Amino acid sequence: MEYKVTVATGTSKYSGTNNYIYLTLVGERGESERTVLDNPGQFLLAVDEYTVKSSADLGPLILVRLEKQKFYVEDNWFCRYVKVSIPGERRSYSFPCYRWLVGDKVIVELREGTAKKISDDTLPLEISHRTTELLERQKIYRWLAWAPGIPKCIDAKSEADLPQDARFDNEKRSDFEGSLQYALMELNLKNMVMMMLAWKDMEDFKKIFWTLKSPIAEYTMNHWKEDSFFGYQFLNGSNPRMISRCKELPSNFRVTGDMVQSSLIPTTTLKEELKKGNIFLVDQAIMDGIPANVIRDKAQHIAAPLCLLYEHPEKGLIPIAIQLEQKPDKETPIFLPSDPPLAWLLAKMWVRHSEFQIFQVLSHLLRTHLVAEVFCVATLRQLPAVHPIYKLLAPHLRYTLEINCRSRSQLISSEGIFKRVVSTGGDGLLILAQRGYKVLTYRSLQPKFDFMDRGVTKIKDYYYRDHSMMLWDVIQNFVSGIVSLYYKSDREVEQDSEIQAWINDVAVEGFVDLPHFGLASELKTKEELITLLSMVIFTSTSQHAATNNGQFDWCAWVPNTPCTMRRPPPTDKDAVTMDMIMDTLPDISQSCMQMAITWLLGRAQPDAIPLGQYVEQYFTEPAALKVIDQFRKELKELDKHIIAQNEGQELPYLYLSPSRIENSITI
Repeated sequence: MEYKVTVATGTSKYSGTNNYIYLTLVGERGESERTVLDNPGQFLLAVDEYTVKSSADLGPLILVRLEKQKFYVEDNWFCRYVKVSIPGERRSYSFPCYRWLVGDKVIVELREGTAKKISDDTLPLEISHRTTELLERQKIYRWLAWAPGIPKCIDAKSEADLPQDARFDNEKRSDFEGSLQYALMELNLKNMVMMMLAWKDMEDFKKIFWTLKSPIAEYTMNHWKEDSFFGYQFLNGSNPRMISRCKELPSNFRVTGDMVQSSLIPTTTLKEELKKGNIFLVDQAIMDGIPANVIRDKAQHIAAPLCLLYEHPEKGLIPIAIQLEQKPDKETPIFLPSDPPLAWLLAKMWVRHSEFQIFQVLSHLLRTHLVAEVFCVATLRQLPAVHPIYKLLAPHLRYTLEINCRSRSQLISSEGIFKRVVSTGGDGLLILAQRGYKVLTYRSLQPKFDFMDRGVTKIKDYYYRDHSMMLWDVIQNFVSGIVSLYYKSDREVEQDSEIQAWINDVAVEGFVDLPHFGLASELKTKEELITLLSMVIFTSTSQHAATNNGQFDWCAWVPNTPCTMRRPPPTDKDAVTMDMIMDTLPDISQSCMQMAITWLLGRAQPDAIPLGQYVEQYFTEPAALKVIDQFRKELKELDKHIIAQNEGQELPYLYLSPSRIENSITI
C-alpha cells in the first residue's frame, strides 16, 4: 500500500539539512517501510512530497517517526509538519512538529494533530508516547531559583544553555544582536561628540537626539514640563498601573487643603474632591530604603515619593502635591505647582525617576516576563504536544525563555547594563523585585480586578484601561471557545491529571514561597481554567505590549524619565537651580545608554507575529480552526475601533492595537 507524504521544512535560514532523514508511519495495525527522504548530501528544503510504502493497510495513523543521521558533518533540521494522504481516500492526516532535530541518530515521534487529553487516549502506544515525551522534557526543562524571593525560572545560565527548540531562529538572533550593536555604535559616537560640546542645561539633551527617534518621543521632548502631560503618563504611559483613587490622605503625607486649594476649581475643597472620587495617589513606597547603585565610584540616589493628583474638569489629571520621602519630619518639603518652577520641575523628575525603576523591574520584568516564564516552563514540563492546552499556549510562549535568559545575563546581572546606568542596579534591583514579588497576586494580574481594586474604573481618558478590558473580553471569548471544545464539564477538568500536574507545577514550583498569591494548586472548574489561561495569554501579549512597547517613547527624552539620579532629593525649594538639576540628572554617558537600550527593547520587531496570527498551526481540527478564525475577526474589529478612535489625536495611544501586539514575549 502506498501513502503520499508531504514534509515541510522550516522557512528561516539554515532550517534545511543535508543529513539522512528517515520517515516511518505508525498505525494501529503496524508500521510502514523506513523511507529515506531525498538523497544524502542534498539539502532537504521547503515542502517536499514522497511516497511511503507499506506491505499492508496500517489502519488509523497514530505517529510519524522521524530519524536524522549524520552525513559527513552534523547539520540540524527544523521540521514544521508532516501530512499524509492515502490515494483514493478522502481522509488525510496532519502531524504538527515545529521542532529541531539536533544531533546524530536522533529520533522524534509526532502525534497525529487532533488535540487529545489523556482520557481521550486508549491505545497503549498513545499513552506510552505521552509519558515518554514528558519524561524527556522534564530532563531538559528544569526549574531553577535564580535568586531567592522571586519566581523560579528555567535552569540555564545563558541562552546558550537552552535547547534549540527554545532558541531564537537565525533571523531573530541576527536582528537582535545587530540592533544592539547599532544602538551601541550610536551611543559611542554620541559620547565622543558630546565630550567636545557643552552640557549645561536641559536643552543640551536635544544634542543626543540623532537617528533614534519616534513621534511620541519628540512630543515628550516638547511637552514634558506640562502638568497635564505628567498626569497623562500615569494613565497611558509605560507604567499605567500605579495610580489609585485616594479616599483619604495617608498619615505620612503631610498635605493640607490650603496647600492645594489653588490647584482646584474655586468652588470646591480637597475634602469634597476626596469624597467625589476626583483625587488620586501614586505612592512609590516600595522604593523606600532600596540601596542605591554606585556607578564609576559615585553613589547614586533613590527616593520613594508620594504624588497627589486631581482630575480637573478642564485640565484633566494634574499633579497637585509631591512629597519625596515616606518618613517626613518637620523640615520635609511638600512640593506644589505654585513653588518656584525649577523646584516643582525637579520634584516631578524625582517621581518619574522612581517610575522608571518600578516600571522596568516590577511592571515589566516581574509582572510580564517572569510571570510568563513560570507558565512556559510548567507547560513544557507537564503538557505533551498533543494536549489541547499545550496547543493553545505554545504560540504565546515562543521565545520567552531566550529573551529572559538574555535579560538575566545581559541586563540585570551583576555586570549587566542596569548596574552600569540605573540607580537600582546591583543589589537594589533584586531587593525591589523581591518586594514586588511578595505583594504580587493572581487577582492583580486580571485587569477587571486590578482597575476595581485601584478605584480607577471611572477616571477619564484612561485608554490603557479601556483597551485592556476590550482585549481581555476578546481573549477570554477565544479561550472559552477552545476550552469548551475539549472539556464538556467541570469534572473533566478535575480528572485531567496532566492539567492538574501543570497547575501544581505553576503554583508550588514556579510561584514558590508566595502564600498570598491566590492561585490554588488544583483546578476544579472550566471557569477557573478559562480565567487562568486568559490571564496567561493577556499577560504574554497585551500587558507586555502596554509596558514594553512605549519605553523609548517615554524614556528617550531623559529628563522625563531619568534612569538614575546623581544627587540626593532637594530639601530646600528655593535652593534649586539649573546647575543642581543638571548635576542630578544622568550624565551624558548614562543618558546615551538609556536612549540606546530603551530603543532596542521598545522598538517594533521586524519578525513580529501579531496577536492571534498563528504561523505554527498546532490545532488541526476544523472546530478549533473556526474558533481561531473568530478570534482573528474580533481582533481585527477591535484594531479598527482603536485606530479610528485615535484618528486626529495629537498624542495617540496605539500600544494595545491588536496589530501592534506581539503574540508572545520576544523582546
